[in-house]
Order: sequence, then structure tokens, then C-alpha cells
Amino acid sequence: MDFSEYKIGVVGLGYVGLPLAVAFGEKVETFGFDINSDRVAQLRKGVDLTNEVNFLELKAASRLRFTCESEDLAKCNVYIITVPTPIDEFKRPDLSPLVAASKMIGKLLSPGDIVVYESTVYPGATEEECIPILEKESRLSINVDFYCGYSPERINPGDKERRLKNIVKVTSGSNYESSLVIDEMYKSIIAAGTFRAASIRVAEAAKVIENTQRDINIALINELAVLFDLLNIDTSDVLAAANTKWNFLDFRPGLVGGHCIGVDPYYLTHKAQSVGHHPEVVLAGRRINDSMGKFVANKIVDLMIKKGVQVSNSRILVMGFSFKENCPDIRNTRVIDIVREFEDKDAVVDIFDPYIDHEEAKIEYGVCPVKVLNSNAYDAIVVCVAHDEFRKIDINDIRGLGRANHVLFDIKNILPQGQVDGRL
Repeated sequence: MDFSEYKIGVVGLGYVGLPLAVAFGEKVETFGFDINSDRVAQLRKGVDLTNEVNFLELKAASRLRFTCESEDLAKCNVYIITVPTPIDEFKRPDLSPLVAASKMIGKLLSPGDIVVYESTVYPGATEEECIPILEKESRLSINVDFYCGYSPERINPGDKERRLKNIVKVTSGSNYESSLVIDEMYKSIIAAGTFRAASIRVAEAAKVIENTQRDINIALINELAVLFDLLNIDTSDVLAAANTKWNFLDFRPGLVGGHCIGVDPYYLTHKAQSVGHHPEVVLAGRRINDSMGKFVANKIVDLMIKKGVQVSNSRILVMGFSFKENCPDIRNTRVIDIVREFEDKDAVVDIFDPYIDHEEAKIEYGVCPVKVLNSNAYDAIVVCVAHDEFRKIDINDIRGLGRANHVLFDIKNILPQGQVDGRL
């Protein structure tokens, strides 16, 4: 099939799906589908609340149509599924969005169609979980009537330099022929080029270890930060010295959340345990990173006590609530761990973040962020996220928000060294 004959349906219009739909929509007829009707209505007006795609980019995708009606996808011959793959309360993979999307697309499949998954999963999930659903719903056979592929997403929310088109895209297919077709399809929109993986499982594994590796590296630095705190050594000073060696990896301590680094390792460990392997290093890294919110809160409490500030009934300002800088995404934000620790100690916590949706924060976490900050109001101020807006604020203005003996703690090291009471 010639590329001009493709009619592409992108299922899921979040950080991954929307840029993909826009890129294809510049070239061929494309339908962007999402179950959230409000999201679809906003996009039709040229508004992307994730800030990943601007109005002009949406307008340039002249062949893209947004819909929340699955029937509109029936005319497509290529389906790309980019739905979330979260974990449940027991840190087990939650494939329900992926299953629901597969059932929907399975009912629409026609002979010759291609289905590509981009959602992060464990190695084997596409072939073991998704393809059987497609076959059952369509009554068609893989590699006989339709074809499948996996191309892991590499979107970095909030990053305006590394974007979809200039990041190398890994591709794969359910057989050799389909892998070539899928690879050529992505090459048409990816300026940085593609890498055709040996199989779907290889592509799945490559994706999940990208974030697992980063998680473990940050966990090492987090554990060292805890150790250096006990030794009364500034972690930033240590890292500055170590970074003079040419092959030292410059990872920084901090909170590890979001829908990738804080989640993907659990997909890998789930698969490992299902085949009888206990992944000690991966799980140890997760435990360390998941404990950092409590460590930070307790460190701030110690500083407050040293200044004679009573923690019970104190007022705490948390600056930043999204899982990373310059991004409105609050999914799996670990800032909530700090908030909960202070609430358990009967402190009153104000959350301030100009990037996030306040209603979403209320629904997801039961918190009500503030829009206005008052001077001389806080016993402790915690800079949790390195938003550009926070970097621009003079430290004296931040100090002005605190009471006489307040504590200023900088998790992200964006304030001048020596002018804060504590940092990681």
C-alpha cells in the first residue's frame, strides 16, 4: 500500500497520541480518537492543555479530525494505540485501557489492516494479551488477515527541544514484511530516522529498560544523598567534584514519579516474576525512590524543630505539584508523598503550581491548590519542582513568604547555595 493511501486512526490523545496524530495529519487522512469528550472539544478549538502541541501546529495538521465516536475510525486501515498503561494500588500492571482499546479496534478490523501499539508494556504483552483480543473480536488471523507492530513512545513531556520528529523511533512488526511497512510509515514523519528492532518483544523490552535504567541510576544517587546527609556532606558538592571525571553519569537526587520512570519498572518486574525470576536491583531501586518523599519531609521537620518551629498546626508551602518541570502532568506525582507526610503530622499544606489543572488535582488527590500566595504566612517552604517560573523568582521574594523562623528547603537545587536551609 502506498503511504498516500493510509487512513490512520490514533487511539488516545495524551502526551503520546496527540503529537503523533498531528504529525500524520499533516500528510494523510488521520483521525484522533479519545474517550474524553471534553478533550476532543478542546482540540477541535485548537487548544491542547498538555502544552505539547500549539495552535499553529494543530492548524497545520489539515487532514486531522478529532472524534470520540469509534464509528469514525471504521474507515481507517492503520490503527495506532497510545492509551495509558498505569499500575494499580498493588503496583501491578493495569492493562484495562489497553484491553478496552484492543476490543474496540478488533471490532473495526478489516483484512489488510495494521495495528501498532505504542503504550509501554512488558515484553510479550502485545503478542500474549493484545493480539488474541484483536483476533477474537475481528475473527481474523494475525499475519494472514491483518498485521501488528510495536513502536515505543519516547515523548518527554515539557521538552521543547527533543520532540517526536527529532527523536529516533524504534519500530517492529509481527512478521518481516509488516516490520518493513511499519518502519517506512514512521520514517515518513520522523526526521531523526528509525531503528527497526528484531521483533515486537525486543522493541517492548527496549522501551521498558530505558526508563528502568534511569530509575536505578537515580535510586543510586538518592541512596547516596541519604548517606551523605548522615555524614553531613553536601550531595551537590560531591556531584560537582565527581562530574570532573569524563565518564561519570550526571544523575541528581530527587522525587521520581510520572507515568514512565515511576511505573515502567513494575511492568518489567511483573514479567520477571511470572517466569520465576526475582529482579532484586530493579525492585530495590523502586523502594529507594518511593521512599524519598518521606525522607525529605522528615528532614524538613528536623530543620523546623532546630529553629524552634512547632510542626503541629504549622503552615507549609509546597512549590510545584506536577511530576516534572514545565509540565502540567500530575499523574503519579511523588510530591503528594511530601504533602501526605506533613498532613499526618497535623500541618496545613498549601500547594502552589501555576502549570497544573486545579480541578484535576482535587479529583485525583483530594487537594486544593492555592492561586495566590501571602507574605509572612509559612513556617516552611519546599521547592519541589524546577519550573522556569520558580527559577525566575528572586530568593528574597520566596523568603518573604515565610514567617520569622521559617525553613526554606530546595529539592531541585535551583536556589543559590548557602541561602537555603536544606536541599537534596
